[in-house]
Amino acid sequence: MRSKAERHRAIQEIVSREEIGTQKELVERLRQLGFEVTQATVSRDIAELRLARVSLGKGRHKYALPSMELPEDVYEELKRQFGLFVKDVDRGGNILVVKTAEGHASGIALLMDRLKRDEIVGTLAGEDTILVVARTEEGARALEEEFGELLVAGKMRL
Repeated sequence: MRSKAERHRAIQEIVSREEIGTQKELVERLRQLGFEVTQATVSRDIAELRLARVSLGKGRHKYALPSMELPEDVYEELKRQFGLFVKDVDRGGNILVVKTAEGHASGIALLMDRLKRDEIVGTLAGEDTILVVARTEEGARALEEEFGELLVAGKMRL
């Protein structure tokens, strides 16, 4: 049986060279390479590797390695993703709830994490919902306003 580290390296190579748009496609490619995997295992691997599901246009997507290092690049991509995939931003106390199109929460949460903002303690993403925990209620209000502006600006650009 091959190790998890080997499987992770294989996944990184596959998504860097091929247009893999679904977990099922990734499972099939890994099996072709001799890995015995289930979709549940691949789903965990995707989360651990922090792969983002990016739009290719015309309803097509692919998994991509996290690659943006400059804060300006991360913020620009976050703005773009908000315009394409974020539906709503709501707040309760120091917690924000960001609703996204199905399948896009983890990629957007990754971008939020990469902002490395002091007011963001952390994010937790599901299929279409992101919980953003802010350090303070005041910080959450500021983030709610900022994310709301990204949402409006992104929709205007489309």
